Amino acid sequence: MKPLIIGTALALSLGLAHAAHAKSLVYCSEASPEGFDPARYTSGSTFDASSKTIYNRLVEYKRGTTEIVPALAQRWEVSNDGKVYTFHLRPGVKFQTNEEFKPTRDLNADDVVFSFERQTGKKEFAAYSQGASWSYYNDVGLPQSVAAIDKVDDLTVRFTLQKPNAPFLGLIALDFASIVSKEYADQLVASHRVDDFNHKPVGTGPFQLVAYQQDAVIRYQAFADYWGGKQPIDDLVFAITTDASTRIQKLKADECQIAVYPTPADIAALKEDSSLNVLQRPGLNVGYLAFNTTQKPFDDVRVRRAITQAVNKKAILDAVYQGSGVIAESVLPPDMAGFNRSLNTIQFDPKAAKATIEELGLSGTKATLWAMPVSRPYNPNGRRTAEILQANLHDVGLDAEIISFEWGEYLKRSNDPKHDGAVLAGWTADNGDPDSFLTPLLACASVGGNNKAVWCNKDFDQLLEQARSETDSAKRSSLYERAQQIAADESPWIPLANGLITVATSKRVTGYQIEPSDAHRFDGVDIGD
Repeated sequence: MKPLIIGTALALSLGLAHAAHAKSLVYCSEASPEGFDPARYTSGSTFDASSKTIYNRLVEYKRGTTEIVPALAQRWEVSNDGKVYTFHLRPGVKFQTNEEFKPTRDLNADDVVFSFERQTGKKEFAAYSQGASWSYYNDVGLPQSVAAIDKVDDLTVRFTLQKPNAPFLGLIALDFASIVSKEYADQLVASHRVDDFNHKPVGTGPFQLVAYQQDAVIRYQAFADYWGGKQPIDDLVFAITTDASTRIQKLKADECQIAVYPTPADIAALKEDSSLNVLQRPGLNVGYLAFNTTQKPFDDVRVRRAITQAVNKKAILDAVYQGSGVIAESVLPPDMAGFNRSLNTIQFDPKAAKATIEELGLSGTKATLWAMPVSRPYNPNGRRTAEILQANLHDVGLDAEIISFEWGEYLKRSNDPKHDGAVLAGWTADNGDPDSFLTPLLACASVGGNNKAVWCNKDFDQLLEQARSETDSAKRSSLYERAQQIAADESPWIPLANGLITVATSKRVTGYQIEPSDAHRFDGVDIGD
């Protein structure tokens, strides 16, 4: 992504006008955003910097929960057959401005229809895309689910589905479903500056972007005309700080007031610091190692199962998580509906793994291990995890090389179906529904997106399709349990751990909550003297 500094004159004029009485909050974030158009990406760091600050969706999650509440749609109805959703938009919603764009109208149905239709890949929207893959829209199966999106009138939009879709309302509360300005997009296309849509965003959300210095800082200002009311914070700053120890040093020095993902070894000391609050909650997440199942030697299920036997999950948990996680047994976290508590899993048995590798004539085979460059609750230290995995593979006769990239590049390359090796990755539930794990991570349609295993199993997909259309919760859970067993047997990836989410804040900060999705929201947050 190209370096971006937005609106220097605008930043100065806005800043000087309120500097004397401004409330500022600095958030020590862990990575740079890939861009500011959330529909193009899947990274939590990007969503925190874009969809959670600048944009809104038709419906959203109540802060700190997975409860769906009205947002840009103030109410909605669902037809008796579960196939038609009609949304009634909130009147008078204002779009933000920047130096190039001054909206001439409020948000209306045209914006909603455009926000979704541009992600369909239809030729008439190619001018708006600039090569975007719209991974999330595709990974959650909306192309197969949505039959039509229609403008009923200026403040009414109707979605017609191919068949009932139990997770649908939760899906359109996700970040990729952020509502953008069609008027702004049209202006940029007409002036041949469509790339600015991703770098100079305009939304309806609580904060508007003022300036971004790549890999250093993002500056926002509270949007005075926000439909939900102006926020208590006047200036919000993301201080991009990739090193966990440095984030904590900045927090203690009051250079930032919120810091995420401290190293597990530092948590006990943070809890003893009287100037700080340490917030924690179990995460609906999983850290995992995904094999590229289309490339040798990982195209052989016997090899994948042998490596699963070789991996010492307890050693990883002790060395990396240090009390901030539990061993993962399934694709789904244990607290999620549909989790298979009777799952037949592959147990740690390095002797059996080595024997299989020798029988297959693979001793000495070289492999590539991808080490995550950022900290996450589902994997606090990707490099250390990769090193333990490297040793585990060496013990059974495989020679693993560790590679890594900058986070945005890591995501881009690992989503390419042609990538080499096994990738350390993770996922956190966006909406509390099991489909939000199984479909984007392992469905056939998600290959080329977040299905880093490049795994496609028709029986698995059929179970997911049945579950999406099933309204009986017990029957849905049974279908997901069966799908998990297929994944466990085929081993496209190894679940490693479910992590505990930890955020440290200054005691001057009020109103901040940890989200089940591990998102970082600043609407409703305040800071005292």
